[in-house]
Amino acid sequence: MKYSIITFGCRVNQADSLKLESELCERGAEPAATREAADLVIVNTCSVTASADQGARQTIRRVARANPAARIVVTGCYASRCPDDLASLPNVLHVVRNDDKERLVALLGRDLGDGPCGAPIAPGIAGRTTWTLRVQTGCNEVCSYCIIPTTRGPGRSAPLAQILAEIERAVARGFREITITGVHLGSYGRDLTPASSLVELLRAIDALSEDVLFRVSSLEPMDCSPEIVELVAASPRLAPHVHLPLQHASDRMLSAMRRPYTASFYARLVESIRRRMPHAAIGSDVIVGFPGETDDDFTAMVRYLESSPLTYVHVFPYSDRPGTDAARIREKVSGPVVRARGERIREIASRLASRFRASQAGTVRRGLTLEDGTLVVTDNYLKVRIPPGLPRNSWTTVVLREVPPPSDPSTA
Repeated sequence: MKYSIITFGCRVNQADSLKLESELCERGAEPAATREAADLVIVNTCSVTASADQGARQTIRRVARANPAARIVVTGCYASRCPDDLASLPNVLHVVRNDDKERLVALLGRDLGDGPCGAPIAPGIAGRTTWTLRVQTGCNEVCSYCIIPTTRGPGRSAPLAQILAEIERAVARGFREITITGVHLGSYGRDLTPASSLVELLRAIDALSEDVLFRVSSLEPMDCSPEIVELVAASPRLAPHVHLPLQHASDRMLSAMRRPYTASFYARLVESIRRRMPHAAIGSDVIVGFPGETDDDFTAMVRYLESSPLTYVHVFPYSDRPGTDAARIREKVSGPVVRARGERIREIASRLASRFRASQAGTVRRGLTLEDGTLVVTDNYLKVRIPPGLPRNSWTTVVLREVPPPSDPSTA
């Protein structure tokens, strides 16, 4: 049997898809060259915005048209929020909520057939080189715009022993970079008995002997403690890369979003990270067009971002999520204004990324080869092209003469 997995959304979904893929490979399934050639297509959905929902529906319809024989299984946050909407789409065999996602392969049962046992997933399968490991899921926060606590449930952490065992398996399969991720990663361990913490998890990872680089995924600003910053800065095993969602630089908007920090707190945090790690990648997320966002609110965000030490920014146009408090706010921002504001922030984000790349000229960074070996992702999250000669999944050291986007092969 040949399979294809289509993943929408966050790194947590990417980690979930990798785990599904690993289980399918171990059951003897083979990745299809294209989704049109697959017997089974799993669509792992996101529901953070209306466009994410729409994208999942459109993809399912396209797969059914192009591959009428495909058996489609839908899972993820949209599947948890609106299962009936997805069950009615063509060729959809099962809709599996997030609560059952870990049992998805077992739930399919006889639909998978009785093929021989296969090999564990390894670097290069379906074009992937690095491994993404989910250590936590769910969220207990109450951000007014977010549906994820409904679709993922309360925060739940994997025991440390289980995480270390999964890391050991990934290393044995040949993976050399692992991203540690979670829905609310900074809350890791609070629900365990005895309670633990993300700092304890990172210290355990830092103590491992394997030649593996660990990249910490998105952290809420209030969870990025000085201990975490110091540990990342001091450890050669932890990538100098921090992703801290800002969401907005107006305190009025942050309050309306129910984000538990101020713009000045965020700015001080990011500045402290930049001082401690001058070459670190520091990324963020922002929302434009939140209900009630005024010109003054938007100007506050523009001013902060233009002067910030951030290296990349993901821009999300606000989208009502039924069931959230923000959806009930009447003062909506018009579509054209939201689109214009989003474009303005993307222009600023492009300049921030270019500035960071330029600042790295003349530095020497460790990196891992991707694709055919001519693309390298550095420890501080730059992608650069190098001449052919190394295979995929090889450590290398690059001297950055200049750092234009990686379409130019002569940058290192």
